[in-house]
Amino acid sequence: MTTEMDQEKATASAWFRELRDTIVAAFENLEARHNEGPFADQPAGTFDVTETRRASEDGSDAGGGLMSVMRGGRVFEKVGVNVSTVFGTLGERAQSAMAARKGLPGMKDDPRFWASGISLVAHMQNPHCPAVHMNTRMFWTPHGWWFGGGSDLNPCLEYDEDTQHFHAVQKQHCDRHGTEHYPRLKAWADEYFYIPHRGRARGVGGIFLDDHNTGDWQADFGFVQDIGKAFLPAFVPLVEKRRSMAFGDAEKDAQLVHRGLYAEYNLVYDRGTKFGLETGHDANAVLMSLPPMAKWV
Repeated sequence: MTTEMDQEKATASAWFRELRDTIVAAFENLEARHNEGPFADQPAGTFDVTETRRASEDGSDAGGGLMSVMRGGRVFEKVGVNVSTVFGTLGERAQSAMAARKGLPGMKDDPRFWASGISLVAHMQNPHCPAVHMNTRMFWTPHGWWFGGGSDLNPCLEYDEDTQHFHAVQKQHCDRHGTEHYPRLKAWADEYFYIPHRGRARGVGGIFLDDHNTGDWQADFGFVQDIGKAFLPAFVPLVEKRRSMAFGDAEKDAQLVHRGLYAEYNLVYDRGTKFGLETGHDANAVLMSLPPMAKWV
């Protein structure tokens, strides 16, 4: 028997796939149109698409998704757009983390879960173009459901007008659901994407939302949809502005050093990386966020 929550989960999963398709098409269009400036003489990049499967201990179906990665394009040096819908039971470490964070002592009695979402990280050829991260997701257990997501900009060469544009678009989409949201989500991103051992943020911020459940599924789903819809208008104009700019060894060096900072954060602190590896998801898909090349000084 199909329940209302089953229908809502299917709706969310379909939306994440639709958003993935829209972003992949937009990025391949950027590649096709880049015909002047650095890397314009290279073949236009396209995505390699691979099906992923979540590993379950007993070998039963545990869901999966699509890993879409473009490497060595004209605009994108490496970009991954992953979408997945996975389910099963949480291991003891994940149960404990979930119980502590969400206040759910019943997780040990019924550790079933279902999760669906999209995750994106783009590392650019031209160091004047900012790297970027975005994800949106829905998580369900028998004890409740939650939405999360956000996006943040990670330039190695900062332009104030780019930062202002990125944040303005995020605010515009958040404000559709109440003007109180953007300041809270911006502050949350500033806290979440901070690297304690470096004493700095990994980029210029954005928005971050987690464990979101107001009790109104439709309203919360609409909110996370707008977080996803904000991504392309926030990011693509920055790429259009910067992709043909000339650069030299100093700018490329700054990019590689900044990528090292990005890798440190994702491997040491990122909650999504830890969850993906602990729950048996495809390791290549989980670690897709890592840059193709980085440098430490």
